[in-house]
Amino acid sequence: MVNNNIEIVWTTPAKKQLREIFEYIRIESVQNAIRVVNDLTDAVGNIVQHPEKYKLDQYKKDNDGTYRAFEKHHFRVSYRNENEIIRILRIRHTKMNPKKY
Repeated sequence: MVNNNIEIVWTTPAKKQLREIFEYIRIESVQNAIRVVNDLTDAVGNIVQHPEKYKLDQYKKDNDGTYRAFEKHHFRVSYRNENEIIRILRIRHTKMNPKKY
């Protein structure tokens, strides 16, 4: 069931990380940077249709089932499903060592 009342909220760190991803990739290719950022933001937008589609975030200590994550273009997007709000927490390259949080 699709809930049209769900809002996506990007945390300040997640917005900063997305900008940094764009800036890093654009050094080699502006087109690729745009494509990667668009694909990541589209994937985030699709969470609204099925907030529990992705696996539980294995790096979240004491995950109560609301923390989830997915990978796209070698980037890992972590988010929290807070019923009416999907909060995008962080985006990191999959080669980076994950931090438990």
